Amino acid sequence: MDKREFLKNEFGVTEDVLDLIASAEDSVSEQFLHIDQIAQLGALKVMKAFADNRVSSECFAASSGYGTDDYGRDTLDKVYAEVFEAEDALVRHNFISGTHTLSTMLFAVLRPNDTFAAITGKPYDTLEEVIGIRGESGGGSLADFGIKYIQIDLLPSGEPDYDKIKTVLTENSLKAVWIQRSKGYADRKTFSSEKIGEMTAFVKKISPKTLVLVDNCYGEFVDDREPTAYGADLMGGSLIKNAGASIAPTGGYIAGKSELIKLCANRLSSVGIGRENGATLGLNKPLYQGFFFAPHVVSQALKTATLCAAVFEKLGYIAEPSSKEVRHDIVQAIKLKTGETLEAFCRGIQKGSPIDAYVTPVPSYMPGYSDDVIMAAGAFNQGSSIELSADGPMRPPYSVYMQGGVTYESAKLGIIMAVQEMKNKGII
Repeated sequence: MDKREFLKNEFGVTEDVLDLIASAEDSVSEQFLHIDQIAQLGALKVMKAFADNRVSSECFAASSGYGTDDYGRDTLDKVYAEVFEAEDALVRHNFISGTHTLSTMLFAVLRPNDTFAAITGKPYDTLEEVIGIRGESGGGSLADFGIKYIQIDLLPSGEPDYDKIKTVLTENSLKAVWIQRSKGYADRKTFSSEKIGEMTAFVKKISPKTLVLVDNCYGEFVDDREPTAYGADLMGGSLIKNAGASIAPTGGYIAGKSELIKLCANRLSSVGIGRENGATLGLNKPLYQGFFFAPHVVSQALKTATLCAAVFEKLGYIAEPSSKEVRHDIVQAIKLKTGETLEAFCRGIQKGSPIDAYVTPVPSYMPGYSDDVIMAAGAFNQGSSIELSADGPMRPPYSVYMQGGVTYESAKLGIIMAVQEMKNKGII
């Protein structure tokens, strides 16, 4: 029995859906070659960093209690710093999410009466309460500590508003600017590392002391270099996204300037302790192994996203980015137009997942979000965005944000089932 017969007999996929998938796959072979090239370069960088920093089996030893002199923990920081072309890095399983990691960055460098500006529009939804632009006062947000926030929206073209940025930098004493690489739930393009470098250079030319902080979630190993290679002072991300390759069970990283990494370590633990303590509890090995696999796993996620774009473009939907564009994160947005279509897409992705395939996702409240969200996530690690998942807020234009796919072969099934679910519901 070939794979088409298996899909028809065991998953109930119809012939026309299989033809659509095959046609879309043929149309993106050139994009797949580019993705493979980036993955090969990323793998070489990781291999070089492992060798340069003498990674050995001793790095996998567990520490407990204070975790003083944990060789593996300290070496992993050096590996990340080398690959990301940063002065230093802080890689810890203690970061519980991307939001926690980015919050640590902000609280580490900002002080009462400081002002910072988001120059790529509104930050990701879960950071709104951290900043204090949503939610009740008194909960410990940046605003509660007297830290002022300015938001500079992007131009209609999706480009940074450099005139407005220049004005804000000139008229205010900005401690930092915030750049979000990925689109999040916004209707815009993702910024490349090189583009972030252009923004960084623009800010530094006007205000050299202003720090450039980057939310790098979903972007690691998608470009040939990271924002820190282009001058960003700090960037952070989650290990249950790209850098952990679905093998790291939890955690996050911050990379950048040494003096700022020290402040981040003080914020994560305490002043006077910083990075010197912190038991790793046997988690060093999966953190190393996840980083080793990351370039390849990210390539699988990128191929999945590219196929998804090609399929839904053939069905008449708008894909951002398009199937022909060079990608700068793993997120694929599709404007599905109606809530019913959004729900059907997510149900299909769930049916094509390795874990909880029998579950039916429904829209519901999620902490940190302003609208009900529907989320399909059949992942080995809860909330792992590098594993196949799809989610979206229940608001117009009812865009779904699909990301991940540890193996292209398994993630492709999720796309097949999403299309089949929409066909079964009479949507297509």
